[in-house]
Amino acid sequence: MKAKSAPKNVIVSVVMGSDSDLPVMAEATKVLEDFGIGYELILTSAHRTPLRTTKFAVSAAGRGIKV
Repeated sequence: MKAKSAPKNVIVSVVMGSDSDLPVMAEATKVLEDFGIGYELILTSAHRTPLRTTKFAVSAAGRGIKV
């Protein structure tokens, strides 16, 4: 799982199933940055890496992810 965080408290997880989604999701991260909202950028696929995706989903709330 690849992750990138803004320096603020991370409350939003931007999840992509493939790195080909990055150009679109980069626009979403720009909006979050403009509003000063902390985020993480995650690359995980429910089809290719189901265990990793499950671990991510189960741990999200405990890590403070709200959206």
